[in-house]
Amino acid sequence: MTYVPAQSAPRPSLVEGVANADLAATILRVSTGILFLAHAGLKLFVFTPTGTAGYFASLGLPGPLAYLVIAAELFGGLALILGVYSRWVSLALVPILLGSIYVPHGAAGFFFSNEGGGWEFPAFWAVALVVQALLGDGAFALKRARA
Repeated sequence: MTYVPAQSAPRPSLVEGVANADLAATILRVSTGILFLAHAGLKLFVFTPTGTAGYFASLGLPGPLAYLVIAAELFGGLALILGVYSRWVSLALVPILLGSIYVPHGAAGFFFSNEGGGWEFPAFWAVALVVQALLGDGAFALKRARA
């Protein structure tokens, strides 16, 4: 004898009708956006913009570049969270991470647990941004790209 449970009415769902790939793109987009906001906040409120510019100068980079990086992290993070031009914003943020690999983290080796923080985390983050650019906006984006 086979037991067949009674059919119940389907429950409404926030993600009903949304493809898993779109959900994955959304999770990646929002999480990387939050990470960029966190890094911008660190540079704004902990190290201060002037302190960040001084750090950039100590690395041999132009000090004013720090202000551009802070702005890119802040506005890029917001754009990713909101889902505005996600493909382009993701690609625009990749050079910041490649620069962080080249200048402060490259000499520390691969593993981020090394003294000075290696380039493992920025490299992974850069790859995640390229994946985001390939996936697109995902679900719940304010400016969803037309296919």
